[in-house]
Amino acid sequence: MLLLAILVSGCASAPAPGPSGWSGYTQTGGASFYANKYQSRRTASGERFDQRAATAAHRSLPFGSTVRVTNLDNGRQVVVRINDRGPFIRGRVIDLSRSAFARIADTRLGVVDVRIDVLD
Repeated sequence: MLLLAILVSGCASAPAPGPSGWSGYTQTGGASFYANKYQSRRTASGERFDQRAATAAHRSLPFGSTVRVTNLDNGRQVVVRINDRGPFIRGRVIDLSRSAFARIADTRLGVVDVRIDVLD
């Protein structure tokens, strides 16, 4: 009986928090933006990617989460919605659409240091 209980509890996992469960979460690291070749491709959430939309990729935040991204060098901010997974490059914490990145930094920079604040 004890073995069965251990096996069953090992298979159970806590549900991932929904967007509101992440409210107040912050993270710092690098932000980059999607290359043009990804335009109109499907994101991990199933949406078509649009460089003009205020969207982003994050490794673990739930799809639909609203996130404020602040450039640590100049204080400029943009609010984006998570609709994809990534980035998968060490040191980077978020991939922004090109238009979202352009609101906080010059796209010629490629990568900037940011703070992410989950709003919901």
